[in-house]
Amino acid sequence: MTTQPAQKRLVEYSVDAGVAVITLSDPPANTYSYEMLQQIDARILEARMDETVQVIVITGSGEKFFCAGANIQMLSEVTPEFKYYFCLHANETLCRLEQTPKLVIAAINGHCVGGGLEVAMAADIRIARRGAGKMGLPEVSLGVLPGTGGTQRLTRLVGKSKAIELMATGELFDFEKGDALGLVNRVIDANDATDFMKQVIDYARRFTTPHRASRAVGRIKRAVQTGAELPFESALALERELQQQLFQSEDAKEGLDAYVNKRKANFKGK
Repeated sequence: MTTQPAQKRLVEYSVDAGVAVITLSDPPANTYSYEMLQQIDARILEARMDETVQVIVITGSGEKFFCAGANIQMLSEVTPEFKYYFCLHANETLCRLEQTPKLVIAAINGHCVGGGLEVAMAADIRIARRGAGKMGLPEVSLGVLPGTGGTQRLTRLVGKSKAIELMATGELFDFEKGDALGLVNRVIDANDATDFMKQVIDYARRFTTPHRASRAVGRIKRAVQTGAELPFESALALERELQQQLFQSEDAKEGLDAYVNKRKANFKGK
């Protein structure tokens, strides 16, 4: 009987005070392979099913790269059929992240290009460290298109014409331009990677109990992420169903009672 070699850990995972941190960890550029995607997928599911997790932060290890996208060396060596299933699984993984009813924040600590930006665009909020790198979708220079949801998510974020221009030119740009385009929610100053992550985690905790009704935050995300892809009447029906779920929650009762009695609510995420 032969034993399989232990799989290299390519994703770090930790949970503290309601915030799960998923860290892509394959230096120097944190490029993703099929093996890394499997580990990202597993950690997304772990965070989804963990009732103590209220917010998910995804970032890259080190100070130079959030993620440089798919491992080009790997893609150059595999069959076209493998590439197809690799892209399919990447799409499924990012859709799982996008559809999990918990707020997801991308902490962009360095260069965020190609598939790395596609990962970040599947998050709900993107926070970047000023001066830490560039972002963009340069796949056209390889003779291909952004194939992990990039063509669709970029279009939904910046509009058709600008998305086509950015992808057809393959332009790389700084985080301030990303902010102006609507790709980045905020650019923050930080002394180093540690300081940057501390600020991001502090921001993430704004959306956790007892300060915020985390279930409501998650359902707001779900209403927007799913509803935006539905016909308007169907989206309104989804909104009503999610609202009904919240009306039955302990947090809704707490929030309404706190408002009526002019006191600060103490949410429990239930």
